[in-house]
Amino acid sequence: MALTASVKEELAQCEASRSSVRKAEVATILRFTNGLHLVAGKIVVESEVDLEATAERLRYNISEMYGHQASITAVSGGGLRRGGRFVVRVDQGGEALARQTGLLDGRGRPVRGLPPAVVNGSLSDAEAVMRGAFLAHGSLTEPGRSSALEFTCPGAEAALALVGAARRLDVIAKAREVRGVDRVVVRDGETISLLLERMGAVDALDNWRERRARKEVRATANRLANFDDANLRRSAQAAVAAGARVERALEILGNKVPEHLRYAGELRVAHKQASLDELGRLADPPMTKDAIAGRIRRLIAMADKRAQEQGLPGTESTIHGY
Repeated sequence: MALTASVKEELAQCEASRSSVRKAEVATILRFTNGLHLVAGKIVVESEVDLEATAERLRYNISEMYGHQASITAVSGGGLRRGGRFVVRVDQGGEALARQTGLLDGRGRPVRGLPPAVVNGSLSDAEAVMRGAFLAHGSLTEPGRSSALEFTCPGAEAALALVGAARRLDVIAKAREVRGVDRVVVRDGETISLLLERMGAVDALDNWRERRARKEVRATANRLANFDDANLRRSAQAAVAAGARVERALEILGNKVPEHLRYAGELRVAHKQASLDELGRLADPPMTKDAIAGRIRRLIAMADKRAQEQGLPGTESTIHGY
């Protein structure tokens, strides 16, 4: 998860001067961490994140933008969770904060997706939504065939709201449910690069592109190596098959073989896995690839004609299985 951590570290330091942008990020983090809780009949805001820098950023923005004091508590990792977690909590004024951020509607009911003011905000607000969702519950896997930038969502409505925010940034993201958990996923490498840039993870984007380029170079090298191996295997199989046909040709013709054709045939039989180029170099005097190939073709054709005249199996009868 090194890539995920580096993206979150950078996003937690990303500067945002406009108040609507900061508010969109706060509302998204609180929504995507299920930040609203009912404790003893009173609403408490409690948001758990995996990075101290994110917790500090959230606390600062809550204080600066909404005037509420929040505390941060470190929680040790346990069970399936690795590493520490950080809980940002607002006890006094939790309901007021929930209304101010738009997480409670006019009737005091929790908003199931994202607040309308956030959904209908500017493109910078949409970038803040994606940034906040990633800081809350995002992950980025290594470049490759299964690479993905993924967000875990608190529900289907929140997932659809996130897909909408991504679409406004020209990012194609897909909502899906995996084992009862709603997720939004971006898989295309170029689209991941675009989203990292729009969220503000410029350094992480350079790292991602560098790793992706290395993966593509290795993948290309592997494909070429496999292609070369396949060609070599086919060439060797063809050479062995040709050697078997030449053996049969010499057997059919016996002593009635022109000497220059016999010589080429015996070279083929003696070096069954050699290429035609190699056979030409082994000849004395050396011959071209075309010359050695022509002699072998004439030898086989002569033998096949003789076999047909005498009702004997031809040279192709020897190559089954090659």
